[in-house]
Order: sequence, then structure tokens, then C-alpha cells
Amino acid sequence: MKRLLIVDDEQIVREGLKAILLKGFPEMEIEEANNGKKAIEKAESIMPDLVLMDIKMPGMSGLEAVQKINIKNPNIKFIMITAYAEFDYAKAALKLGVKDYLLKPSKASEVVQTVRKVISQIDEEKKSRQERILQKNVLQKALTIVETDVVTQLLFDHVHEVHLDELVEMLHTPMTSEKFVMIILLPQDSESLYAEIKQRVRKTGSAWVGTLYGRQIPIIVFRQHSYSFRSQAITLAKNILSASNTEDKAGWFIGIGSVCYSLDTVRQSYQESLIATKDSSLPVKYRFYSDIPLADSRIDGYQSKKLENILFDQIRNGQWQEIMKEISELIEFFEKKGVHLLETQQRVLELLWIASRVLNEIGVEPDTPIYSYQIKDFRQLRTETNHLLNQMWQSYTDYQNQVEDDTIKQIKHYIIEHSHKEISLDGIAQKFELSPIYISKLFKEQLGVNYISFLTKCRLEKAKKLMLNHEKSLKEITFEVGYQDPNYFSKVFKKMYGASPTEYRKSLLGSKA
Repeated sequence: MKRLLIVDDEQIVREGLKAILLKGFPEMEIEEANNGKKAIEKAESIMPDLVLMDIKMPGMSGLEAVQKINIKNPNIKFIMITAYAEFDYAKAALKLGVKDYLLKPSKASEVVQTVRKVISQIDEEKKSRQERILQKNVLQKALTIVETDVVTQLLFDHVHEVHLDELVEMLHTPMTSEKFVMIILLPQDSESLYAEIKQRVRKTGSAWVGTLYGRQIPIIVFRQHSYSFRSQAITLAKNILSASNTEDKAGWFIGIGSVCYSLDTVRQSYQESLIATKDSSLPVKYRFYSDIPLADSRIDGYQSKKLENILFDQIRNGQWQEIMKEISELIEFFEKKGVHLLETQQRVLELLWIASRVLNEIGVEPDTPIYSYQIKDFRQLRTETNHLLNQMWQSYTDYQNQVEDDTIKQIKHYIIEHSHKEISLDGIAQKFELSPIYISKLFKEQLGVNYISFLTKCRLEKAKKLMLNHEKSLKEITFEVGYQDPNYFSKVFKKMYGASPTEYRKSLLGSKA
């Protein structure tokens, strides 16, 4: 039901127009005003869809009233009422955005036809606004998926060059040349806090939040040069920790990696942030990797950071024999160097702890590595360490055996069938009850491509088929295949096929002619 306001200083004109309009539009709500000032007041109180405004009235003119109403209510439409002698005024009114004008006197049919035409425009604009709002909401939801997927790919895989620049551009994050990673450990059964934490991080406007896996949330933070690195990291850490409603922060901890200078090296900062969480019993619930004491400087030839990095990759790739060999050789190295048994045990335990954390990444939940009895000599240390590593290996193997041989085929089929929807690694992981990182690993190992590349190929192949239908616009095709931004779709298409969608379609339709 539309609301209409008639503004004219002559009562007979107002009553005549009202009678004509009620006959043509029985459902319409109609109000009246006899001057410009009252028109402004009425427009503010009833918020009409359309105003029929006389141009010449005592005091405030109709043009002045239109200008003032437009300031507060830009969506209201206007039809000006004018005499032939006032036609120049009508032209000025059209420049103000007035939709049409009626001459005095007008036939009833002309009044109804003019009003119906403007009402049709109002309905079209309202529909367009609703579609824009819907598209904006859909795009915002899609960007959330893009954000978590980019973090997953950067930290645990490599984003294909076709996508990274465009994905980063879509996220509109104020990036800087320096960035670092924070890993958040949550207490058990606190997954509901994920949305709250994400909201707090988003308010900084300078970070990407990854998906929640197990109890861990990775965040890529971009340096703000108005603050020192430590000041920015501590402020953000405290803000995140305040999401807990209790004073007791048991189970919470935040590890902070060092600053790196490219997205290619951000994985190093992530690994450092993970190592920084190895002692979550500290009274301050955050720790910088750079604050971990470099105790190994006393042991000539031992490079803990290098070994930690090797372990990260070996565990993710399931190279358990190599892992056991590395740690066995390390124990032998410490023994020959005369390192105390207790210190050797502690260093080995730290490496086992890292192995346990990395297994958590891919969905494996091994028992916490703890020596079950007091180690008396290096022989016992080797035996017990091998036992703990074998337990982890078994947990890894059991997890892989749970994933049937045709799982990747099922996931592949699912992506092909749902590629036009808001699909993400996280969503697929929930569907198949697997870790998103493990799914990414399966893609690389079994298909030779990463998840985003496969999804993109599905969407673009579908787009190429839809382009054969000349009745479909490229904008319609963009949304139909799962993209929310036509510019992004065009950039990805051109990088993949060497021609823009428009150019490709011309050549395609030309060859079919």
C-alpha cells in the first residue's frame, strides 16, 4: 500500500486530485498539505512514497519544499503540479530529480497514468535496493569464507597465483609490508566464543582470522606502524582474552610469532606462534616466540629452530620413519655432547609436544606426550621416546584409515555439485567430519592441485557453458556460478584463460554462428 501527499494551496485542486486518485488507486493512503512548510512536516511524519507538489504557493515555493524534503528523505518521489506559464519552473524541478509533472488542469486519465508510471518506478527502485542489500549480505558472508580459506591456504598450503592478489583485494584489509601470526588456544568446550573473538579482531581492521580447528584459532595480523610490534600484539591479545567472562583464564593462551615481510614467509611466523604456546601454564596468558630462552646456545652444533621446522613438514607429510630417525639421532647427539639426561629429556619432550600440536592441526587427537616413569638413562629415554612416537604414528594411521579410499572422490563430487554455492574448506570439513587442513592435504596429494584451484575450475567451466546462452548476461552468469563480485570473476577468468569473459564469449558465439 502506497502513501501519497498532495500539496496545493487551493483546496478545490487538492480535493479533485484526491477523488481522481482514490478512484484509480482505492488502496492508496492520501494526505494533504496546503503550503510548503506543512508539506515538510507531513513528509517527516507520514513518510510518503510520492508527493504531488504545486510549484507556486504563498510563502515557501514547491521547489524549496522539494529541496528540504529531499535532504532528510531522498527516497521520496515528486510529481510537480504547474500551469502552462510556469513550465520553466517545471524544467527546473526536473533537474532536482522530480520524476514528472502535471499541468493545471489535467484530465483524470493523465493524472492516473502519470502517478501509475512513477509508482512503477518506485517499485522497481525498491526491488533494486532490496537486491543490493541481499547481494551485500551474500558478499559479506562470502568474504568471511574467503578470509578463513586464505588463512588456511597461506599457513598450511600455497594459494595459487591466479587467486591470491584477487582474494586479498576482495577482503579490503589495509595490508602492510610487515605481518605476524598469533595462535589462540581456547579452553575445552568453548567453541561458542569463536564468533565473539572474530568480532573483536575485526574491529582492529588489520587482521585475517582463520577457521577454528580443535581449540586453535590462527590470526594473520598486519603491522600498524603507529604502534610498536609488541604494543600492537599485546593490546590485541588482551582484547581477545577479555572475551572470557571470568577472571580465571585457565585453558586460554596466545602465542605470538615474529614479524615477517611477505605472505610467502608467513608460515614461519605461524610455526613460531605455535611453539610459543608450549607452556600455557604461565601466569601471563600470552607469550612472544622471541621471549623463549635460547637455552640451546650452550650446546655447540644443535639448532633447535631448524629441527622444529623440519619436524613441522615431516609430520604434515606423514614421514614418521624420518621423524623417528631425526629424534633418535638428536638423543645420540646430546649423549655424546655430555648433555645432562634431564635436560635432554626436556628438549625431546618439547619436540614431541610440537609433533602433537601439528597432529591436532590435521584433525588427529593423540594422547598428550608424557613419559610414564622416571627416565634413568639414555637407553630408557630412547625406548620411551620411540614408544611415544609410535603412539602418535598409530593415531595418525588410525585417522587416515577412517578416511575411506573414495573420500576424495566424494569431496570432489560434492564440490562439483555445489560449486555455485558459498562453499568453503571449513564447510566441506564439517560435511565430511574431517580437518580442513587434512582436506587441503588430500587435494595436493591425490589431485595435484589445491582446493581453491579445483573450485575455481569447476565454476569457470560452468560459466563457459552458460556463455553459450546469449540471453544470459555476464552479471547473471557471475552470480549463477557462485561469485558475488563481477569484477573479481572477470579478473580470475582472464588470468585462467587469457581473455576477459566478454572477449571469450564473442569468440565462442562467433564460432557457433
